[in-house]
Amino acid sequence: MGKPLALSVLDQSIAIAEAPQSQAIVNSLDLAQHCETLGYKRYWVSEHHNSDSIVGSAPEVLMAAIAAKTSHIRIGSAGVMLPHYSSLKVAEQFRVLEALAPGRIDLGLGRAPGSDQLTAMALNPYGLSPDQFPNQIFDLQAWVSGKPLLRDHPFGSVKAHPQGLSWPEMWILGSSDYGAQLAAYLGLPYAFAYFFSEGRGVELALDLYRRNYRPSERFPEPCPTICVWALAANTEAEARHLLKTRELWRVGFEQGKRNPLVSPEEAERYPYNMAEQATVDALRRKAMVGDASQIADKISKLAGELGLQEIVINTWTHDHQARKHSYALIAQAFGLNTKPALRAIA
Repeated sequence: MGKPLALSVLDQSIAIAEAPQSQAIVNSLDLAQHCETLGYKRYWVSEHHNSDSIVGSAPEVLMAAIAAKTSHIRIGSAGVMLPHYSSLKVAEQFRVLEALAPGRIDLGLGRAPGSDQLTAMALNPYGLSPDQFPNQIFDLQAWVSGKPLLRDHPFGSVKAHPQGLSWPEMWILGSSDYGAQLAAYLGLPYAFAYFFSEGRGVELALDLYRRNYRPSERFPEPCPTICVWALAANTEAEARHLLKTRELWRVGFEQGKRNPLVSPEEAERYPYNMAEQATVDALRRKAMVGDASQIADKISKLAGELGLQEIVINTWTHDHQARKHSYALIAQAFGLNTKPALRAIA
């Protein structure tokens, strides 16, 4: 039997058309507690701005609320869009989180704006260029871990408080070879957004990460993962019915829209033109949807092909209970809350 495969969760706090956006945050808290009981390893929350569909805009705040409602699942950002912010402030926020939930905090970092350029400017009119991202990471590593900044650093006497016996686990997030190479150089874990690129470039990114990895004190070996989009239901037919919500959202996304999710029934009534139908057909061919056994087989196969010990799962549904049920079915298929806890990699 191979080494067990760990499963984790990415929650983007998705808005529903018939509900206030604040309900998405309430749902995130509920889902985090649910996934902890199911045996998932991590629960990551995202950062997006000026979006009517993905409304999780302050991961550090939501993480604090989740920490207060859970006891052992790791909690993380996926991620903090660092160019918007001061590295010192982010370090302080996450050291506070580490004090609230010692040994449970992940600090995932990205350099994308998580929004349009106008919104990025509104967030921080004097924000740093993404080209400064590596330098920000250097500073953040030092402040988060309590280690000295580089010699002759202008802020060398500044410390991030509160100090403690542990510090957050830092991750570099990305969907290209840039993040993979940066994570390798820094000796940090790397998470590839497989769902964002539909898997394009994943082999190259993971190969670059592993080949160029420089061991660090905390991570002597490469620590990669990917985040997939997956949806399980009692039957494949039911899962494909639920997928209709995401199909319509995807069509709107490619047209520059960021709409809240509508029901599968409403999505089914939408009159797709030829180009839109082609988008839907492509999504249906590639989507990881099915019953629990089908999803478990697909995830295990993908993890085996890519040599991964952990997979992060992102799931959208219009109905919150359907999303909870999907995570429960997948957890059951992998035996997450049983001993031995996890299904082996194929």
